[in-house]
Amino acid sequence: MKRHIYLAMKPLAEAREIFLKRFAGEKGNIGRDEIAIEQALGRVLAEPVFARFSTPSYHAAAMDGVAVRAEQTFGVSERNPRILKIGAEALWVNTGQALPEGFNAVIMVEKLHQLNEESLEIRAPAFPWQHIRKVGEDIVATQLLLPQNHLIRPYDVGAMITAGIYRVKVWQRPRVAIIPSGSELVRHQDLKDQPAAKGRIIEYNSYILAGLVKECLAEPIVYDIVPDIAKEIRKALAKAVDSDAHLILINAGSSAGSKDYTADIIQEMGEVLVHGVAMMPGKPTILGVIKNKPVAGNPGYTVSATLSFQQFVRPLLFQMQGLKAPQEQSIRVRPSHNIPSKLGMEEFLRVNIGRVSGRYVATPLPRAAGSITTLTRAEGILRIPADSEGVTAEEEVAVELLVAEEDLQNTLTVIGSHDITLDILADEIRRQSHNIRISSGNVGSLGGILAIRNGLCHMAGTHLLDPESGEYNVLYIKKYLQGKKVQLFHLVLREQGLMVPKGNPKAVQGVRDLAGKGLLFVNRQAGSGTRVLFDDQIKRLGIEPGSIKGYDQEEFTHMAVAVDVLSHAADCGMGIYAAARALDLDFIPVAQEQYDLIIPVPLLDQEPIRLVLAAIRSQTFRERVKALGGYDPSRSGEFWMEIG
Repeated sequence: MKRHIYLAMKPLAEAREIFLKRFAGEKGNIGRDEIAIEQALGRVLAEPVFARFSTPSYHAAAMDGVAVRAEQTFGVSERNPRILKIGAEALWVNTGQALPEGFNAVIMVEKLHQLNEESLEIRAPAFPWQHIRKVGEDIVATQLLLPQNHLIRPYDVGAMITAGIYRVKVWQRPRVAIIPSGSELVRHQDLKDQPAAKGRIIEYNSYILAGLVKECLAEPIVYDIVPDIAKEIRKALAKAVDSDAHLILINAGSSAGSKDYTADIIQEMGEVLVHGVAMMPGKPTILGVIKNKPVAGNPGYTVSATLSFQQFVRPLLFQMQGLKAPQEQSIRVRPSHNIPSKLGMEEFLRVNIGRVSGRYVATPLPRAAGSITTLTRAEGILRIPADSEGVTAEEEVAVELLVAEEDLQNTLTVIGSHDITLDILADEIRRQSHNIRISSGNVGSLGGILAIRNGLCHMAGTHLLDPESGEYNVLYIKKYLQGKKVQLFHLVLREQGLMVPKGNPKAVQGVRDLAGKGLLFVNRQAGSGTRVLFDDQIKRLGIEPGSIKGYDQEEFTHMAVAVDVLSHAADCGMGIYAAARALDLDFIPVAQEQYDLIIPVPLLDQEPIRLVLAAIRSQTFRERVKALGGYDPSRSGEFWMEIG
């Protein structure tokens, strides 16, 4: 065998990109399992989970006390107390207990004065639905509980069970075949409590690698030790490739020595993508593919093997499961002394870290690639770039912490008007394997515009109608975002109307019926686009807000309005068709409106923004939105105006 000299070494970033891209998307698919919810903890969802049941499924007492009819308590005060008969006008209830039929409020036990077993005195009025958890207050049937590619936590298990989800589809755990190789290796089980003989080395790398595999939510399959014989290495690789393993890791399968057979065998059986990476330690790393399965040959020295795993195998295992490898927390430090490094090689230096005179100071540990104690002792990794000859004690540099990790996620904050399509977008962006989380704040359209003005969000959702021109959003943006350059993108056109109970028992025909007919209405909060639209409708009809019973009763989302109607807390409410459909309510169309996204121009070059806009424009997103009903997504993601 020829001795390998790494004339074609790849920079670390390039080598990692080559490896990960080769197995991205469907090429890295590992299959799905359908499992019982009891086994779901720690697994990754292969499809989104939508609630089957609402929670609570019945109106429930939120406090210990008595259930009453709120209207029978009106006018009560300290000077004008009222005595209620227990069993007729007041019923004892405990927290979580179903609200008795015909009762609509709970008075806390601390506010009661029991006179005897038959009566009690109250000294303050109750209001309708006081201290009551209404149907769907926590979870509404059909709402998105968890998106695809979500790592299931204990709380998620509880939420799914209470929402009627008892089986879930998850990605299979990647199976990693670990092949320890080397004629000098010996198993510790064979030593019979004796030290290894001269020239023999106890094999322990496979245990380290197996542990690292488990930390990546994958399953290790450790093979027997394979000697440095080409035939045996080829045989072991063939067995692993033909097994159910998703990835093959051969340890001590790369070196600059004459007995390095692995690269040639991988090339014979498949393809070598990278052989040699410009990093220390870990330079001899081999990355290849055999029968569409990734194969990594990492060095035998423990530190080199670990670093090679962390840089290549670890991110690929998370990628296979639709996840991004968790990022280590980084802090700024001063080296305790000058640290020279080799130009052209990216170096990973293990360090200890201490706080000295109010600043962090990093002390390098020995560079030896075979020193396992530098791994057990290290508190951080100081990376020295390939284009640097080292760092000085006067420099402040970044160190990745090993003693504590922080889950860093790309989060896009969307503040403004509530819309169900944002849930679909949150799942769609994860379905496309982008590790972007969309965090929505439902504060109404005007609140979203103000959040943009104050730099509190990446995007704002808005559908504010200008009654004079009939145009959406532009007037308000010009008024409140003066001097701030933003772009408007279409999200959807959607149907707004009145939501009423199934069968429309009050025979509501339209907005005109809300005035003076005793119908109890539930409104959206001031500043929301729905409120602006409704106010415009009643103004056109000459209806005074005061003539609408419940005009001042406000909710912050369309689904909250729908729940109020479903639970008979209101006879009708203004909202979108998709919310009515989700809870099987009847819907009376009022208007089609334009819902847009506002994005500050300086943020448009950020990759998460670009990826989200691409997802909105995708055919899959449009089809999913259209399936909700009441939406026209034909212009989704379309740029239509720059203002400012």
